[in-house]
Amino acid sequence: MKIDYHKRFKKQFSKLSQKNQKNFEEKLNIFISDTNDIRLSNHCLNGVFDNCRSINITGDLRAIYTINKNSVYIFLRIGKHSNLYK
Repeated sequence: MKIDYHKRFKKQFSKLSQKNQKNFEEKLNIFISDTNDIRLSNHCLNGVFDNCRSINITGDLRAIYTINKNSVYIFLRIGKHSNLYK
């Protein structure tokens, strides 16, 4: 599985607390093992993020990703639900 990160994701990630950065890394390991693991609550999005998917990192923290034509998983955004879906 090839994973990449959008520049905006990297910026948002750098602003997260160390605890939330660690939470993301733990969920990423689960994601790599099984993208549909129930602990991720992986689901399709629509609207502005049409053709994207979201996984839950914590109760309110989400990571949005897409899959490109070369089957690369690209993480686009990370943040609180209320901030991502304005």
